[in-house]
Amino acid sequence: MFNSIQDFADGQLLLVNKPYKWTSFDVVGKIRNAFKPLKLKVGHAGTLDPLATGLLIICTGKMTKQIDTFQAEEKEYTGTMVLGSTTPTYDLESEPEKKFEFDHLTDEQIKTATARFTGEIQQYPPAHSAIKVGGERLYEKARRGEEVELKARTVTITEFEITRIELPEVDFRVVCSKGTYIRSLVNDFGATLENGAYMSRLRRTRSGNYRIDDAHEVLELVSAIRELKDKDAISKA
Repeated sequence: MFNSIQDFADGQLLLVNKPYKWTSFDVVGKIRNAFKPLKLKVGHAGTLDPLATGLLIICTGKMTKQIDTFQAEEKEYTGTMVLGSTTPTYDLESEPEKKFEFDHLTDEQIKTATARFTGEIQQYPPAHSAIKVGGERLYEKARRGEEVELKARTVTITEFEITRIELPEVDFRVVCSKGTYIRSLVNDFGATLENGAYMSRLRRTRSGNYRIDDAHEVLELVSAIRELKDKDAISKA
């Protein structure tokens, strides 16, 4: 996979499959710790929520200077939404609250509604998100019950496809620009149907030209890094 630890210092782009319930920082920390006692720069190019899985781009060494470039690239996601209720976080991090009847919704209505969300759209980030307001993460303010005035942002949805309908579950695929909140998209989609919706599953399948099919498992990378450290130590002894 790699020839020496020096390769990571010179700069590597690592494709990682982020595990369920891990934060993006958890992944960065695990890889950074694998290099100890060496101190190498390690960063990720685009946060994934803890309940999301899939492609996380990790940069090491000199490659960290290009993080903003990778972060700006188009993303693709697949996921599942649940119609008939909403949650404060727009996903399963909080309990469903408002209830709606959904038996009257037809497949055609659900598929047709995606057209309202393609192209350039305005969307509000979730109150429970990592965006900073006044130097503090929004989710930290939300957990204290503080109300924050959210500002709409312009994002671009290139593709929004419904791939399975088995009410209340609806599977989808989305291709979008940087900064798009799929949780917000799902919440707004439910409202458009005069219903409720929250996200129960999300997976990033592509970022730019990089795909999840080429990603490594976190512990697989950690093991490879430690083996290289041992190998380098033996060669220098």
